[in-house]
Order: sequence, then C-alpha cells, then structure tokens
Amino acid sequence: MSKADPQHVASPKKQRGLFLWLWWNYLWRYRLLLAVAIVFMFIEGSMLGLLSYMMKPMFDTVFIGGNSDALWWVGMAIFGSFLLRAVASITQKVVMTQVSERSVGDIRNDLVRHLMTLDGSFHQAHGPGYLMQRIEGDVGGISKVWRIIITGAGRDVVALVALFGVALGIDWRWTLVALLGAPLMVLPSILMQRYVRGHARRARDIGASLSVRLNEVFHGIVPVKLNRLEDYQARRYRDLTDQRIRTETRAAMGQAAIPGLIDIMAGVGFVGVLIYGGNEIISGEKTVGDFMAFFTAIALAFEPLRRLGAVSGNWQIAAASIERLKELLDMVPDLRDPAQPRPAPQGIPGVALRDVRLSYGDSPVLRGASFTAEAGKTTALVGASGAGKSTVFNLLTRLVDPESGVIEIDGTPVTDMRLRDLRALFSVVSQEALLFDETLRENILLGRKDVSEDHLAEVLEAAHVADFIPRIEGGLDARVGPRGSSLSGGQRQRVAIARALLRDTPILLLDEATSALDVQSEAVVQAALDRLAQGRTTLVIAHRLSTVRHADKIVVMDHGMVVEQGTHDALLAQHGVFAKLHALQFAES
Repeated sequence: MSKADPQHVASPKKQRGLFLWLWWNYLWRYRLLLAVAIVFMFIEGSMLGLLSYMMKPMFDTVFIGGNSDALWWVGMAIFGSFLLRAVASITQKVVMTQVSERSVGDIRNDLVRHLMTLDGSFHQAHGPGYLMQRIEGDVGGISKVWRIIITGAGRDVVALVALFGVALGIDWRWTLVALLGAPLMVLPSILMQRYVRGHARRARDIGASLSVRLNEVFHGIVPVKLNRLEDYQARRYRDLTDQRIRTETRAAMGQAAIPGLIDIMAGVGFVGVLIYGGNEIISGEKTVGDFMAFFTAIALAFEPLRRLGAVSGNWQIAAASIERLKELLDMVPDLRDPAQPRPAPQGIPGVALRDVRLSYGDSPVLRGASFTAEAGKTTALVGASGAGKSTVFNLLTRLVDPESGVIEIDGTPVTDMRLRDLRALFSVVSQEALLFDETLRENILLGRKDVSEDHLAEVLEAAHVADFIPRIEGGLDARVGPRGSSLSGGQRQRVAIARALLRDTPILLLDEATSALDVQSEAVVQAALDRLAQGRTTLVIAHRLSTVRHADKIVVMDHGMVVEQGTHDALLAQHGVFAKLHALQFAES
C-alpha cells in the first residue's frame, strides 16, 4: 500500500503533464461545449466587478450627493448585474455538468475496455475489488472535483481580474496594501498541497483494499458463515475503515488549510487598507464612494480567492486519481497481435504441441510437452492435479505464451494469428459456467442480434435448456441472478453449452465440464456435450476417467510431461500411469 511520502507526490511539472494528458485525451473532444461554458463563466465572473464598481455612484451620487434621479439607473444596473449573473451561473453549471459526466464516462469506458485487454498475470495480481475501486473510486474522484476545477479556473479567475481591475482603478496603492499578506502564503500553500496529495493517494489505496475485502467477503459468504468468520472479517474491515478515516481527515485538514491561509491574508490586508485608506478619506483625498467601491471589490475578491485555494486542494486529490488511472491506461499487455498476422485456418483444424515448456516463477509447469489432437476427433487430457492440463488450454487460446516450443493449429503457430481470430476458433465449457445478472436469453445470446427464434429454439433443445425453461417463471426473459444463482449447477452448464452451440466454432475445449454435477445432471449435460462435440475437434480435461472412455485419444500427463498416449483400452493394457490412475479411481469408487 502506498504511503504518503514525497516519492508519491508528483512534481509541478508532472502535474501539468497529467492535466495536459486529461485535456488532449478526454476534454478536447468537448471543446465547443467548454467554450460555451467559459463564455458564461466570463459573464458570471465579470458581474462581480460591475457590482463593486456601482458602489461608488451609489454612495457618492445617490446617498451623499442626494441625486434621486440617479437612484433608478443605479438600482437597475445593480439588479441587471444580479440577473445576468444568475442566468450565466445556471447555464454554465448545466453545460459543465454535461462535459464532466461525458468525459468521466469516456474515461470509465476506456479503462474497462483496456483492463480487459491486459494479461492474466495482471488480473491475478490485481483482484476485482482493486479494479472496481480504480474504475469507480478514482474516476469518481475526478468527477467530483472536475467541475469545481474548471469553474474555478474560469469564473473565479475572471471575477478576480474584474474585481482587482476595479480596485486598481480606484487606488493602486490601496491594492498593494490589501495584498500585503500574499507573500506569507506561498511556502505554506506549497507544503499543504504536497501534504494533501500524499494523503489523497494513500486514501485511494486504502479504498482499494476495502473494495478487495468486500469482494472476498461477499463472494465467499458461505465459507465465512460455515467457519464462523463474521467477527474476524468485520474486524479486518473496521481496521481498514479506521485507517481511511484518519487519512481522509488529514487530507481534509490540509485541504481546508489553504482557504484558511487566504482568510489570514485577507485579515492582514483589510486592517492595512483601513488604516492607510481611512486617513486619506478623513483628509478628503478620497471619497466614501471610493472606499466603498474598493472595499466591496476586495471583499468580493477574497471569496473567489478562497475557492481558488480550495481548487488547489481539490486538484491534488484529482491528480492522485488521474496519476493512478494513467498508470493503468499506459500498461501494455505482453500478449499482442503479431506485426504481420496470418489468417486463421479454415474448416476443422487439428491441434499440435511441440516440445512446449512453461514455468510460473521458479515452478516448471510444462516440461517439453508434445502431442497432437487430430482434426474432428476427441482428445482427452488426464493426469493428477498440477500435471499441466489446464495450462495446455491457456496456451492454445494464448492466455499465456510458452517460454519455448510451438503450439500449432492446422500447422499455423498460434502466435502468428490475431488474438481475436485465434479465439474465434474456440468454444469453452468449463466446470464453472460464467453467467451474468441478466435474462436467460441474454446470457445465451450475449449481445448477438443475428439469431432467429427458430435457430435459438434448436439450440435450446440440443443443449437441453428447453427441458427446464417451462419450470422458470418468466421463461427466457427471467433474470438468472448474480453469477446465475437462481439456476442449479446443471442448468448453468446447459446454458454454457447453448452458448457454445451458437458460437459454432471448429474447436471445442471442455474443462471438467461435468465434474461438479450429480449423477442425474451429469447424464443430461453429457448428452448435450456429446451433441456439441459432433463435427468438431474436441479437447477434454477430465478427472473422472470413465467420462473419456470413448475418446479417440487419451493423453496422459504427469508433472508437465506427456507420458502416455493412446485409446482407453490400449492404455489399460500398458499397465502404466493411466492404468494406475484408473485402478485408483475405481478402488475409491
């Protein structure tokens, strides 16, 4: 977890780089809307200058001079300034909200799309809770302060220019006196900005840890209950919450200190102007109207100054989020399309591994594995846990690349094809079917619009999904719940088979597709799998050896090596590794 030390506080140059990155990538496309907002900010900010300037005729001409005729035009000028300010304020806020929400939506969309392209190793190191915090927390942090920053840089800067223009027009020396405390603010403000930035980054890190903790608790709620871990998990969450409270409080203190410094400067300036300017009014060198116009301009100027000071603190918080988001968006996956891709094979291809080696860290997973899966036939991979069977599937679909050796599909190395073209060759049915909290129909179609009702009905029948649809209230339009929680394990598997039938790819990967099912469900699902495997090159990972009895070839793996190959009966006759596994399983049965 990051700490609030100087190495995590970006330099001013880096902060400018973050702003420019955000501007060119996400705000430039909305430059016309921003231009409209800035025009209305200019109107809103300049009205304060007009209002302060009207203090001079109001006092000198109307109140002291007794000119009742001027009362109306002075009053209407003041009312007009308030009216214009109100209209401009409403307009620029609406436009800025649109710009803010659109640009933040673009960032979220780009981030989600980019994260899905990163390698499996990245997702193993960064859990769902962490990534959700990046997408929702960090991007949300930008959303909260973005309008404040733009509005502060637009409306409040214009207001300051107009107000100090009025103040300088009345007396430049009074203006210098009013700003006597400004030099005293510089160093404390810089220190406070660094302080806020460091604690804001640490707060984001703690927020990510909180999201990770919640993700673990709610996904594992059953083990939590069975092992009586409620108090333990609640205590861990409370400890992180306490850390976040302390960090957020310190960041808020630093953020509030910047406007506080401006208040101190304002107090010093007002006392100086009162003593210096008061003597000039008493001596008749300046009028009461001069003083009131100047006093109003300076008084109104300190509020935009305070907001700009707060903007500085808000920017530190936003910059911490932008920096982290940019780090994620700048990540490049190791697994990429080749510079000169070859077309994917046509028809029903065969699959081959030739002397493939792979290690995870210091642990070898595959040690020169080689085998061939003939086109249009079923090849089963069997072996003890950790033998490397699932790794073969990951290599075929390029979720990972080998350290050496070649994986070929119909003679074409998988590294020579575009990732999208390669993965379009495969349908995968695994032990855990991934279902989304959508309707049953959407979980099968997955966004496809080119599937007719007749074809869908054929697929549902072939996958045995049609068997249980009448028992579900709402049928195909019923929601299946988070992760398909309203369906049984066998029903979820049949939905996954229906998806694979719709994809109609030439290669089918079955990863322990029936191992978690009861006998009755297994029989139904196995029948659907047999239908699915027809006319395809099928590779099966199986723990139950009885399920691969009729495979065309069985590849036996042990410690990352292929130690035996052949049919079921031929391997039993060898009295080797397969025969021992077979005997062990049936002895346990």
